[in-house]
Amino acid sequence: MTLPRRVVIALGGNAMTGPDGSATPGAQRDAIAVAARHIAEVVATGAQVVLTHGNGPQVGNLLVKNELAAHEVPPVPLDWNVAQTQATIGFTLTDELDAALAGRGLPQRTAALVTRTLVDPRDPGFTSPTKPVGRFLPADQAQRFVDLGQRWEDRGERGWRRVVASPEPLSVVDVPAIAALGAAGFVVVCAGGGGVPVVDDGPDGAALRGVEAVIDKDLTAALLARELGADTLVIATDVPHVMVDFGTPHARALHRVTAAELRELAAAGQFARGSMGPKVEAALRFVERGGTRAVITTLESISDAVSGDDVGTLLVAT
Repeated sequence: MTLPRRVVIALGGNAMTGPDGSATPGAQRDAIAVAARHIAEVVATGAQVVLTHGNGPQVGNLLVKNELAAHEVPPVPLDWNVAQTQATIGFTLTDELDAALAGRGLPQRTAALVTRTLVDPRDPGFTSPTKPVGRFLPADQAQRFVDLGQRWEDRGERGWRRVVASPEPLSVVDVPAIAALGAAGFVVVCAGGGGVPVVDDGPDGAALRGVEAVIDKDLTAALLARELGADTLVIATDVPHVMVDFGTPHARALHRVTAAELRELAAAGQFARGSMGPKVEAALRFVERGGTRAVITTLESISDAVSGDDVGTLLVAT
C-alpha cells in the first residue's frame, strides 16, 4: 500500500499510566517512554505524525488536589486543569520521543502545543451535564463543592460524584499552528484530553474564553485529523481489535470493515458508550467525512497499522 502522507495517532490512557493504572510520575514517564518507541517506528516510515492523547487520570489527580486544598486556595476551573495536564504530558512526551527519534538516527524532533477546541455554548451538554469526573465523596464533602457552583450527583453506595458537560467539538482552534509545525518537520503533540474547551463570545474568534467541560478525546482526534487533511487516523487502545457480541460465546473480532457496516453495528448497540463506543464513533466520523482510513488497535501495533492493512480493526470508505 501507499504510505500515508500524514497520520494522526490518538494515544489511549494505557500509554500514559502504568500497567496497573498507576498515575505516579515515575509510572507515567515509564509508560510514555514505551509509547515513544512505538511512535518513533511510525515516524521512521516517513509519515508526518501528529499525536494527541488522553488525560483522564491526570485531570482526576488535579481535581483531588483541588478538593483537598479548597480550604486554603480556590479550586481552579476544569479548563485550567485540561491545559495544565496537556502541558505536563506534552513536555514528557516530547522528552521521551526526542530520545527515541535520536536513538533511531532520525532527524525529526518534537513540539508540544497547548491546544484549544471550540464548542457551542448552547450545546445541550451544558444544561444537562452527564460526564463523571474525579472521585466519589460523601454527601457532606460534596456539598462544599456544590456551594462553589459545581454539579454533583448521588451515585448510591459509592457516594457523590461530580458531573460536567461533554460538548461536541466543533473546530480545533490551533490547527494552523499545528500544520505549520508539521510542515517545518516537527512531530507535534497537541489537543490532549480533547483540547481545552473554549467558546467564542465575539466575531471571528476574537473573544475566546475557556469553559467548564471535558471534550471526548477520540472525537477531537477525528476532527483534528480531518482539519489537518490527514490520510489515516490511528486510535491506540488496549485491545487489538474492536469486538462484536463482546462478553458472549459468539464474540468475534472485526478486521476490515466499511463505514456502512460499522455504523449498522453501532446503531444496534454493539459498542459501550464508556469504552469502545467513542472510538468507533470517531473512526466513523473521520472516514464518513472524507478520511481515507481509520484503524483501532493496540499501541504496540501502531506502526504496522500505518504501513499495512492487516492489523487491528481497519475502517475504510465505501
